[in-house]
Amino acid sequence: MSSELGDFLKARRRRLDPAAAGLADDGRRRVAGLRREEVALLASISPGYYTRLEQGRRVAAVPVLEAIARALRLDDDERAYLFELSGKDGGKPRRHVAQRVRAPLRRLLDDLAGTPAMVLGRRTDVLAWNALAAALFTDFAAVPEKQRNFIRLVFRDPAVRAMYTDWDYTARSCVAQLRMEAARDPGDPRLTALVGELSVLDPDFRRWWGDHRVAVRTAGAKSLRHPAVGDLTLDWSTLTDASDPDQQLITLTAEPGTRSHEGLRLLASWSAGTEGGAGAGAPFGRVSAARGAPPPAPPRRAGRA
Repeated sequence: MSSELGDFLKARRRRLDPAAAGLADDGRRRVAGLRREEVALLASISPGYYTRLEQGRRVAAVPVLEAIARALRLDDDERAYLFELSGKDGGKPRRHVAQRVRAPLRRLLDDLAGTPAMVLGRRTDVLAWNALAAALFTDFAAVPEKQRNFIRLVFRDPAVRAMYTDWDYTARSCVAQLRMEAARDPGDPRLTALVGELSVLDPDFRRWWGDHRVAVRTAGAKSLRHPAVGDLTLDWSTLTDASDPDQQLITLTAEPGTRSHEGLRLLASWSAGTEGGAGAGAPFGRVSAARGAPPPAPPRRAGRA
């Protein structure tokens, strides 16, 4: 990870404005941001030490990393990423075994009939989902298991991509979250393959991956244009499974009384009467014509990988 660490430090120092960092502009700058010796000065370490660190020829102690984080004005996510890259998290290398969703978590997905919910695993693999999540995004069961990855759908599935009215922001956030995971588990071959695939096939992914921005998946808002129920503004939240921190339950809700809340209710009513979910590419009219408006049926069991 020494090259990743060096690339990250370079990207962050080039982002900083010298004046904002309290450094005078001598008019001789050929590139944006801070020079290595300026970062060293702000961190109170020798320029040679910092240069060797950025070149991957030195391992930094925790106090030095703290000083560099302050000098580069890293936010909490970036600081955590710096420590992950430097091997200061104290963890052992991960075993890359197949993830399985626990039965209680599956039952919880089924019980959330009125709330789109899914479980994301390592590298944003979609491990399980409920009927309303399938109706909202896509029929996950129809996606080959090895391709059932949320960030891959965001970039490579035209119907899912078209749903996001703020696709650039969402996709870039996904890349930043994947960057953080890559620091935690640099030896994951499937993550490496995913990054390689998306880098080759999508210039936006390739550019944003090179920016070295990082983020932790916590909570936020999504603006969607669903082909069946129209515009939706949904708040998403993350719940980490204590028994397996690599699994996260993602739920999407809407403020009661809003058009988005009514849209979710309509989508839930429809999806409860179908065997699968509407998905991003199956609006109501098309399904009703094919099925003849079937009577309501029990919701489908939570999907599984």
